[in-house]
Amino acid sequence: MEKQEIRTFGRRHGKKLSARQQTLVATLLPAITPKSSELNGGDAILEIGFGAGEHVRALAVQHPDTIIVGAEPFMNGVASLMSAMTDEKTNMPRTEYKNIRIWADDVRDFLRGAPNTKFREIWVLHPDPWPKAKHEKRRLLNAAFLTLISNYLTPDGRIIIGTDHWEYYDWIEQQIPNTPLVIRGRDMDMVHTRYQSKNKAETAAPKYLILGRA
Repeated sequence: MEKQEIRTFGRRHGKKLSARQQTLVATLLPAITPKSSELNGGDAILEIGFGAGEHVRALAVQHPDTIIVGAEPFMNGVASLMSAMTDEKTNMPRTEYKNIRIWADDVRDFLRGAPNTKFREIWVLHPDPWPKAKHEKRRLLNAAFLTLISNYLTPDGRIIIGTDHWEYYDWIEQQIPNTPLVIRGRDMDMVHTRYQSKNKAETAAPKYLILGRA
């Protein structure tokens, strides 16, 4: 019997979506689900676990000619991003956000279904640190996951990780020797997200890791 993969995220649904959000999920989401055919050029950017999508929208504006893929299994976050990126009258993406694509599920399923896809950047900002020892196995950024996403980088591509949970940061660093990745840098100017603003770990500031293939 095949071993079931451990889920690295919490609940899929929160409070009930608004009528407009339900419409966006039913009508727009299928149209902006990423297709591997538009991602094979190696110029796309991926953000994993985008929360409410503030940084995805910032990336879309900064890189208007680049496909920005956001992967998020929490449907309320997906709905929040779609609400913010669309015109309220037409429910269609605003011009500055037409390059956004959304995968509303586990990013591992998307990647394994698109083996030829390459990204020049992969962002993972403020992932759940699962701080209790009994939950450590649910942490996303383990060696196996870092190895998986490294296979989807362009040769000069980079993975940018940010967290305000310093124990998790140290734990991530300990995973890197067991991956094909090396640390390229540690500093990053960032768009502030609501998770960064909450700063549940109550640390001075987020820490960043910039990784590339060895």
